[in-house]
Amino acid sequence: MFRRIAYFIGLNLILLLSFNIIISLLPVPPGYYGTLLIFYSLAGFGGAFISLLFSKKMAVWGMKVKLIKPGESNTQTEEWVLKTVHDISRMANLPKVPDVGIYQGREVNAFATGPSKSNSLVAVSQGLLDSMTKDEAEAVLAHEVSHIKNGDMVTMVLLQGVINTLVMFVARILADLVISALTKDNKGGGFFMRFMLYQAFAVALGVLGMVVTGAFSRKREYRADHGAARLVGNEKMINALQKLQRVYDPESKIPKQEESIAALKISGRFKKSTLAQLISTHPPLEDRITALKSRSL
Repeated sequence: MFRRIAYFIGLNLILLLSFNIIISLLPVPPGYYGTLLIFYSLAGFGGAFISLLFSKKMAVWGMKVKLIKPGESNTQTEEWVLKTVHDISRMANLPKVPDVGIYQGREVNAFATGPSKSNSLVAVSQGLLDSMTKDEAEAVLAHEVSHIKNGDMVTMVLLQGVINTLVMFVARILADLVISALTKDNKGGGFFMRFMLYQAFAVALGVLGMVVTGAFSRKREYRADHGAARLVGNEKMINALQKLQRVYDPESKIPKQEESIAALKISGRFKKSTLAQLISTHPPLEDRITALKSRSL
């Protein structure tokens, strides 16, 4: 179970839940909400930044990524992946080339993570390398490098920090208001009720927060697609997405993705329900293809 929650999103949720439980047990008079907001800000941003700081190491460990080192006895495929990522990174003017790795599995995917543009990782699945042509795989790698160039990981953490803070702070205010209305005593008369209300409000607000982060994540996918098109060519990126579209057709039998790291990957399942569409980290592949075709007109 720890493997599935040890990545960026999972670690952030663990830290946020810990802060939620601790802070919800502290009786705070109404006049101290300014101090409480500062405390929640430290907790909210702290959890997000800690998860970012460890994101690369946890992804390598959890996904069993084999890091490819220059000059070692690598296979031809490994040498090609390493050279391609390094070449694209230089084209993108990254301050430092990312670490590069391959992880085993039949899923057709890749991801980028890391705390900064100078300390990042691009990893690709063996399933993708087996299923795609070199041009298509090159486009996928360019997409991941574009995420690093755009600073998407840091921006996502800043957004997550704001949402973490607002979820905890507003949930506490709402819980205290309900307790005050029910018990006329906001200094401890409804301790257990306050705790339960706080958790309920935090969950409800957390779902709204997922809608916001989902919308931002979908926009960053379009930006990374266009960034990859500029780096290696529009046609290569379109072909790569069309290959993913065929692979991820509902009729095809593909392994389920690790949900805890799905937001970091090039392709995510886009479900049909309204809520799933609102919180999805990735737009539909057909929409991404249409956007790239419009770009070439």
